[in-house]
Amino acid sequence: MPNYIPVLETERLILRGFDERDVDTFAEMNADPRFTRFIGDGRPLNRTESWRLMATLIGHWQLRGFGIWAVELKATGELIGRTGLFYPEGWPGIELAWAFHPDAWGQGYATESALAARDWAFKIAGLGHLVSIIQPNNERSKRVAQRIGERYSHRDIINGIPVVIFSVNQHELEREPLTLTHAVAKSA
Repeated sequence: MPNYIPVLETERLILRGFDERDVDTFAEMNADPRFTRFIGDGRPLNRTESWRLMATLIGHWQLRGFGIWAVELKATGELIGRTGLFYPEGWPGIELAWAFHPDAWGQGYATESALAARDWAFKIAGLGHLVSIIQPNNERSKRVAQRIGERYSHRDIINGIPVVIFSVNQHELEREPLTLTHAVAKSA
């Protein structure tokens, strides 16, 4: 398993591993009910729960060799959200997931970062199939899923929560150009 988290760069964003500098902003995001509305049971998290979640996301890289990146704006270094691959025990597949601070909504950051994560998953990590698990009334995320080439697959219930599953296979996208400007392996 890798002991590093690769850094991806797009036109406007840097996808990197979470670290200590992110704790305050990450906790603020997770305390905002607008941010958590469509994540899990929708309950905002306190600072301790946010810290534990960040530790889980970092540890996921060690266990699976892929995971969730912190997403920062290139221009300012500001943490605005998270994007990446999530596959805990019992999950229906490797999930391509994204979540952004409400101040960053409507600017295309979710699509831009999800495309970079998708391309890394298929073209660098060699994964063949991704799913996105979306709550049925989360129209913004459904649109992002469609923009990155995913199609509606089916309905499901995960951890007692009704969801819709969108999915994409690598072979469906083989002719598309790589959207990340470059990927760099760096220590996390």
